[in-house]
Amino acid sequence: MAAVTNEAAAAAAAASIEGSATETIEKPLPHKLERKWTFWFDNQSKPNQGAAWGTSLRKIYSFDTVEEFWCLYEQIFKPSKLPGNADFHLFRAGIEPKWEDPVCATGGKWSVTSSGKANLDTMWLETLMALIGEQFDEADEICGVVASVRRQRQDKLALWTKTAANEAVQMSIGRKWKEVIDVTNKITYSFHDDSKRERNAKSRYNV
Repeated sequence: MAAVTNEAAAAAAAASIEGSATETIEKPLPHKLERKWTFWFDNQSKPNQGAAWGTSLRKIYSFDTVEEFWCLYEQIFKPSKLPGNADFHLFRAGIEPKWEDPVCATGGKWSVTSSGKANLDTMWLETLMALIGEQFDEADEICGVVASVRRQRQDKLALWTKTAANEAVQMSIGRKWKEVIDVTNKITYSFHDDSKRERNAKSRYNV
């Protein structure tokens, strides 16, 4: 009887050890985001003569989990490390960061200038987390965000949206973005259609 009891105890112990090992080996499930996002890079610091705008735009990587985002963020350059005249983009998967994209065609952008390289990195990260974390009430209206580093001019962030003519929606997004990036200065909104016609298009809205 003792032998049977010992065998049962040994089997139970073995099962317990095996179960513990399995728990140790198993990785936690990734935290899925509400939607998929894509990083893009555009290096205009060495433009090809005669090349059309957008030819230097490159898709870097798409992701849809929190873990992938942080891995990518830690591996890629911060905007402050980019060469002059280069852009980083984070856009919803399936949307290209171009005026010609069907989703962006009737849209526009909120813009803010950076007071320094460290400030640019901070605003960029806060915006990325707000986007992938679905912090905007009008999340479906947002296309993505662009960080632009410029040699001769101030660095900028631009938040692209879909429906420029919907003033109420754009104003709501603008107010929320100011809160996210913690700025007190005025930020402005311009229509892509205006920017196509004029390099320095006038802003339509401001908050």
